[in-house]
Amino acid sequence: MQKTKFGIIGANMKLRAVVAEMYYPREKAELVAICDHDPEMLKKFFEEKPEYKGIKTYSDYRDMIADSEIEAVFIMVRDHYHEEIAVAALNAGKAVFLEKPMAITLEGCDRILEAAYRTKTPLMVGHNMRYMPSILKMKEVIDSGIIGDIQCVWVRHFINYGSCYFRHWCALQENCTGLLLQKGAHDIDVIHWLAGGYATRVSAFGQLSVYNRTTNRLAPGEAPDRKASWAPDCWPPLELKGLAPEMDVEDNSMIMMQLDNGVQASYQQCMFAPDSERNYTFIGTKGRVENIGDHGECQIHVWTNRGSRSRPDIIYDLKALEGGHGGADPRIIKAFFDFVRGEAPALITPLAARNAVAAGFMGHHSMRNGNIPMDIPPVCKEWQEYFDGGQIAK
Repeated sequence: MQKTKFGIIGANMKLRAVVAEMYYPREKAELVAICDHDPEMLKKFFEEKPEYKGIKTYSDYRDMIADSEIEAVFIMVRDHYHEEIAVAALNAGKAVFLEKPMAITLEGCDRILEAAYRTKTPLMVGHNMRYMPSILKMKEVIDSGIIGDIQCVWVRHFINYGSCYFRHWCALQENCTGLLLQKGAHDIDVIHWLAGGYATRVSAFGQLSVYNRTTNRLAPGEAPDRKASWAPDCWPPLELKGLAPEMDVEDNSMIMMQLDNGVQASYQQCMFAPDSERNYTFIGTKGRVENIGDHGECQIHVWTNRGSRSRPDIIYDLKALEGGHGGADPRIIKAFFDFVRGEAPALITPLAARNAVAAGFMGHHSMRNGNIPMDIPPVCKEWQEYFDGGQIAK
């Protein structure tokens, strides 16, 4: 079988473009084109990756997707461009790997789904946490039945690098809707996947209470220091410098979710915590499972008997794997090409990606409008059957 020829839209090798280039399976795929509207990004790409100097370059994604040689595209651009580019690529018949979140509005997600359904063009969204060993082990525990039927889920997300989102475009609602959607889409999807249902009603609280009080902000148009948020001295939050001149997204939020299978879930996100970890707890009728650490060398604890929290009945020790996001990045890139080539189904469906955005989007609407409960509209039966069926036309 011939190699799948693909292009990358978004050439910033400091961000997500590096994932596609670094991990694509050379025996199955060939990078033949790169696109970015910024000539500096294209220049830097070839400086870092001189082996690609012979490939095609585009400054407009429309020209790339018009290229008949290209069979698939990776869309690795800012969130508010996802909808426009994904719909155009699907309409052009290009298989699409779309970085998460699918879009920044529920309507945007549904326009993407409509295009994928109508054209029957393969679509996969980059929810790489479905490929993380800690998540897969917890799913294995839940699916085994050892902790019974899941009834409630608690998730806490501590983010000690959260100031990075308040240094650039993510600081504004117009670019990402908010961080409960932008950042939390990962966690909401994991909740849905492991709990076995989608949120149908949500209510949320959130506020911007810390980063808006910082001083010595960036001047309008001044480039942020993207490494600063990972530096050891990036502390305490109120003393940070160089944040965005304007911000209107929440720096801490929480959402309550009612799932369609009766499970109830909560998710809390803090962007100025001193530590960093996603902590999941799934509680069933016979026990519960919780992760201690979320990547690298971490543990999965399982309780099946009454007793102390400090003494789980089962402990799984997980080893560190190579690759970004706890080894998930290389696995999801390979999975995309396996999916496009018809060799294996994807772990994440476009419908699941849409429903993760839907919960976050409606959660933001709730928190900004008196914390009112918000119902999440389902997709039509035809779409559900198509995407749940692996995007196979009948």
